[in-house]
Amino acid sequence: MTPEDALRVAEAVNRQGIAVTLDSLGESVTSESAAHRAAEVYHQLLDSIAARGINVNISVKLTQMGLEQSVELAESIARNLAEHASATGNFVRIDMEGSTLTQVTLDIVRRIHAQPATREAVGVVIQSYLYRSQPDVVQLIADGIRIRLCKGAYKEPVEVAYPRKADVDANYLKLSRMLLDSPMYHGLATHDEAIINTVKTYAQAHGISREHFEFQMLYGVRRDLQRNLVRDGYKVRVYVPFGTDWYPYFMRRLAERPANVFFLVRNFFRS
Repeated sequence: MTPEDALRVAEAVNRQGIAVTLDSLGESVTSESAAHRAAEVYHQLLDSIAARGINVNISVKLTQMGLEQSVELAESIARNLAEHASATGNFVRIDMEGSTLTQVTLDIVRRIHAQPATREAVGVVIQSYLYRSQPDVVQLIADGIRIRLCKGAYKEPVEVAYPRKADVDANYLKLSRMLLDSPMYHGLATHDEAIINTVKTYAQAHGISREHFEFQMLYGVRRDLQRNLVRDGYKVRVYVPFGTDWYPYFMRRLAERPANVFFLVRNFFRS
């Protein structure tokens, strides 16, 4: 799928009342020039999104922006994207990667967010399977940084992450309540219908508006659930990955967390 294909998909999804975030696949670039080429795709997307007037933002991995070459390189590129997003009324979500990069990712996001010109244009992802995520959420809320909460897709050692799904889910619900109770607009990324129903019940019981948060899902996965949420007045955003690097991306995820890939295969055609 090319950037133009992704934008056409986004327009079609928007017509269903669903917002989009676009992710140009590719991570762990091996040179500064490759990092700048990857960033240029996002700059072009931001201009196209503004020109078309569609409800779309972008999701960016810092290793695609050169983090493994230089923290300064990745931060400079991410800051430029946030400045461009701010100028066009858009938003950049910095994706979270493996746990060895959690702290540096949060540090970069905080420094970008601390600049008045980019304060409203950058957010980050928190993974509920990491033990450290609750204090991270506390600090991010205090800083006023918007969060996408997900369960986590990387294979992590038991020293840093919950090995049991029940514990990951329990932590997800705990963190989701913290986000709902905060003053900022956050995204809750999950296809788990039981968790979604629990979140809905909590929000209703505490008088939290459906405009105060959004559910996020992968494009093409649980389309029935997406439609039902929109019908019931909830805000939904789908994550649309595109580009030529899908095969290494898929194989890496398969090697790290086979259960996640099997989940996608099982649910992709569920309509």
